[in-house]
Amino acid sequence: MRDLIYYVAATVDGFIAHPDGSFDGFPWNEEYGSDLSALFPETVPAHLRPADYVHPGNAWFDAVLMGRNTYEVGLKEGFSNPYPTMQQYVFSHTMQRSPDPNVTLVRNNTVEVVRDLKQGSGKAIWLCGGAALAATLFTANLIDQLIVKLNPVLFGSGIPLFAPVGKQTALALTEHKRYRSGHMVLFYRINY
Repeated sequence: MRDLIYYVAATVDGFIAHPDGSFDGFPWNEEYGSDLSALFPETVPAHLRPADYVHPGNAWFDAVLMGRNTYEVGLKEGFSNPYPTMQQYVFSHTMQRSPDPNVTLVRNNTVEVVRDLKQGSGKAIWLCGGAALAATLFTANLIDQLIVKLNPVLFGSGIPLFAPVGKQTALALTEHKRYRSGHMVLFYRINY
């Protein structure tokens, strides 16, 4: 069975984006960014890779799940196929069709679709974002790991890591990395 990993950037106060969905307040650091790009190369959107970029292959994931708002961040800039080295799924009740033939639109049966994906073979599945999608999958006990890219910043308000989930759950820290910039990457196993 494939793991579903919620790999996401967050602020110290637990937000993944500003209230309007933007995330331009996350501080950038070259050492941190280079390390993450090397560790998780498939998670760098295609439009942010240099023209001479040679993809080293997918290290962790071969499928990515995105809520509509997460997907539309790139779509608004004209990028409809952000992760071409992975199977891409967008979950939305409001979109009528996928804007790209390489992106599968899931309008219904979110839990069943993800449960079936997990039963398949391959690398782990990346939950890229969407607090509501994360809460739905968490409530169904489908998220196996949480990898938080903790940024040394407070937003004060915004979109939380999870929409309300209604249950307390223990996390087991399995690994962590700390950077001079104050960034941290925290690897957790979820103990349902």
